[in-house]
Parts: sequence; C-alpha cells; structure tokens
Amino acid sequence: EIGQGGALPNLIRPTAGARPLRESRARSKPRAEEIPGNECMAIDKDTARRVAHLARIEVAETDLDPLAAELSAILGFMEQLAEVDVAGVEPMTSVTPMKLKWRVDEVTAGGQREAVLANAPDARSGFFAVPKVVE
Repeated sequence: EIGQGGALPNLIRPTAGARPLRESRARSKPRAEEIPGNECMAIDKDTARRVAHLARIEVAETDLDPLAAELSAILGFMEQLAEVDVAGVEPMTSVTPMKLKWRVDEVTAGGQREAVLANAPDARSGFFAVPKVVE
C-alpha cells in the first residue's frame, strides 16, 4: 500500500522557496502541444492501475484517480524540462567545481596468500573452498 493508511504521497509538491521554471526566450524546439498529433500525455485510471501492478504496489481502487493525476503531473513536468534549451551547457558531475585528487597507482602489500587464507574456514591448495551452488 502506498503511504500510511492508504494515503498517496504528494510527489509533485514543490519544496519551500522553489520557483517555477522560466520559459526559455529562444526555444529551438516546439512545445509538445505544438507538434501535430502530439497531445500532452495524460494517465488514465486503467494506466495507473497497470503501472501499480507492474511496480508490484497495491493501490486501492479509490486511490487510482489521485495516482493517475500525480503521474500525469509528473509527465507534464518532464515535458516542461524537455523544453529547456541546454545547448552549449557542459554536463557536470557536481554542483560545486572540484577536482579529484589522484594517487599514484602502485602495487602495495601483495604476496600474503598464506596470511589471507589463514582466515578462511576452508582452504584447499591455496584457494578458498566454498560449497557448490550450481549443479
């Protein structure tokens, strides 16, 4: 069951102080609704039921309509993100620019087979012995 007591969590509620995305001034791509035959995707009750089934989530029949509305809102937000012009923006791995420290790649503390195998519950011929798991 989703949430406590069957209540659906509000997955699309903005956090405090969040501002809506501003529309790009110079859009290179048309909006989804401007493309002929491409209406904004809306999730119906049957699709929400199928998504819940595929996700192995038990959703009460009365909670399917709110779930469908939230899934539709999520897809709408994804369409809004797709409209943002990111041409010329380099991908980033962190929000703060930092460079990782590199260490010298050198072999250390090797050649201790006997010390390592001394901790094994069963060692044979210089190897760990384990039970057979595949016939």
